[in-house]
Amino acid sequence: MRSFVYRGLPAHVIFGSGSIARLADAIAEVGGSRALLLSTPQQSDMAREAVCGVHALAGHFDGAAMHTPVEVTERALEIVKAANADCLVAFGGGSTTGLGKAIALRTDLPQVVIPTTYAGSEMTPILGQTEHGVKTTLRNDKVLPELVLYDVDLTLGLPVALSGTSGINAIAHAVEGLYAQDTNPIMQMMAVEGIAALAKALPRIVDGPGDLDARGEALYGAWLCGIVLGAVGMALHHKLCHTLGGGFDLPHAETHTIILPHAVAYNAPAVPEAMVLLRGALGGGAPAQALYELGRAVGAPNSLKSIGMPEAGVDAAADQAVRNPYWNPRPIERAAIRALIARAWAGEPPEAAMAT
Repeated sequence: MRSFVYRGLPAHVIFGSGSIARLADAIAEVGGSRALLLSTPQQSDMAREAVCGVHALAGHFDGAAMHTPVEVTERALEIVKAANADCLVAFGGGSTTGLGKAIALRTDLPQVVIPTTYAGSEMTPILGQTEHGVKTTLRNDKVLPELVLYDVDLTLGLPVALSGTSGINAIAHAVEGLYAQDTNPIMQMMAVEGIAALAKALPRIVDGPGDLDARGEALYGAWLCGIVLGAVGMALHHKLCHTLGGGFDLPHAETHTIILPHAVAYNAPAVPEAMVLLRGALGGGAPAQALYELGRAVGAPNSLKSIGMPEAGVDAAADQAVRNPYWNPRPIERAAIRALIARAWAGEPPEAAMAT
């Protein structure tokens, strides 16, 4: 018999095709009448077009950035005050969702999130922020969005390359949820379902970016993986990605995609039961190798070098990864961690001896 603790987080989700039409109702549902729209500069026009006709919008801040820099949050807070906003509408991926959470942490304003990627952070009470090149993570129920509006149609324009890395980033949440210190059977069921949905959908999206069914399966999988991320703790993979992303300003989803097979290979010997579940979700084979091959199937970058990390950063990242102790199913050993990062930097496949 297994003993475990399960804590379900409150969630109000609207999921479907054309769901954006319900935005005005969603704003009213969270008690808002003067919403501030948030987006990145790249999605500024798309965000304005998507919410056109919603009269409860009081302004638009389009400066969201990767890794939620504190200085960007401070600029956004000035717009919140100037617009007298009483709620937030975050449109986009993890960068915009992170900004909404950072504002909510400081103001307690309610949030409506409209995801356009597979980041999954909209389902979590987790916020990562970067200041002076260091990324720190906190968990606080104040940053959990009150309502998430998933509209599959809004993901149809997501570029194939970003679809792949965003989707594998979501898979990473569920993978670590399988062997988290506080995992439980409910989260493991969601993790397996989410991983399987994404692993099947992502190659189909590469073949047909306009495949609405594949897009729907990917968004569904990302939602489940996000629930897992929000409900249980993470381990080595996320620690490494936060270290690398914050320290070297690397793109979030690409970093997660590159590191995931290597982190799974590192932990595989310590979590054989989780590897059985992961193998089933991925359709068989050594899980670490299957994840590496999934990255190749979706055309994702396979090396930290290719996304801007200098080789000199390998040792610095290894030092930082072991500096603050954290839970992981396999002990964190600097030499092995350095070797892991070096393989990921060079784009080599995961360590074969540990990949099963």
